[in-house]
Amino acid sequence: MLPTPRQGHVVVAPDKFKGSLEGAEVAARIAAGIRLAVPGTEVRELPVADGGEGTLAAALAAGFDRVPAKVAGPTGLPVDAALAVRGDTAVVELAQSSGLARLPGGRTAPLAAGSYGVGQLIARAVSLGVKRIVLGLGGSACTDGGAGMVQALGVRLRDADGAELPPGGAALRRLAEIELGPLADALGGVEVVVACDVDNPLLGPRGATAVYGPQKGADGDDLLVLEEGLTRFADLVAEVTGRDVRQAPGAGAAGGVGFAALALLGATMRPGIELLLDLLGFDEAVRGARLVVTGEGCLDAQTLHGKAPAGVAAAAARAGVRVAAVAGRLELAEPQWRAAGFTAAIALTDLAEQPGDSMTKAAELAEVAGRKLADELLAR
Repeated sequence: MLPTPRQGHVVVAPDKFKGSLEGAEVAARIAAGIRLAVPGTEVRELPVADGGEGTLAAALAAGFDRVPAKVAGPTGLPVDAALAVRGDTAVVELAQSSGLARLPGGRTAPLAAGSYGVGQLIARAVSLGVKRIVLGLGGSACTDGGAGMVQALGVRLRDADGAELPPGGAALRRLAEIELGPLADALGGVEVVVACDVDNPLLGPRGATAVYGPQKGADGDDLLVLEEGLTRFADLVAEVTGRDVRQAPGAGAAGGVGFAALALLGATMRPGIELLLDLLGFDEAVRGARLVVTGEGCLDAQTLHGKAPAGVAAAAARAGVRVAAVAGRLELAEPQWRAAGFTAAIALTDLAEQPGDSMTKAAELAEVAGRKLADELLAR
């Protein structure tokens, strides 16, 4: 005889399982497993993100409207992107236009890749009459300090001959003049809030180039060129604005797009998962719940430093609700994940019959994980 559900619903709020499942599919599969184990249980699916890739999908799953936009990709070729809008708020995900996944043929372009498309998405959002833009950073293919983004919004970046700089971080070494022009008018008083899960400064050993440049194909002399370009950009931005934010936490996010957002767009910065949970209405969804299930592709040491599952666990704890985790891989020892606030944790690798199944059969294994959690935490 199947167990009957007790009072209180379940919130399923996972991030994507990178390389296998989007957050919405993870949520749907875990929810299906819970419903199979304990029929009649109310399950609310609320996929989340930490400000990087998957932010747009999480907003759309929460009821935002999708607005398509054709913009410049990281190498300048047009790409079909989108933003999400609900009421007076728009969500712009950098990876939609300037992400590694947008590189033609997957070929990196560390010196020439730019963020122009991000600025185009912001301009599209402003044209819709929104009052606030949530800018999700993560997965960037470029190290241009956000130069392309602000060029798309009307800022002129010129060399010593008065010529406009081409895209990419390498060109910033030749920067001689910044003209802000109609930037303030282009933004129209719209508030920009950056969702970011890193605290790197723009420059130095923990900066955008040193830490993230190699992930974008930069090595050897490339890294020196990019650091020199970002330094030149930061120097002239400080001269023009009277503010120097190069050392601000998060300035190095997304190849320095965080820097341009802070210095030239007047943006504020918040931890990505906190901002997204607010945006998605997590506090309302968890009210009266008896369990929250979250997760991501790999639950590891990085999870404990501001990634989505840790943020969900903290928010659930504030609401006095138990939280469990489902992950593709589990690299935390039990004392670690329990100390992070998780009542239970299940890895798809532990459910898989064959090596590799946790990736190729992630959907069905996530459903199995949902059933196991329900059996353990809801059925008695």
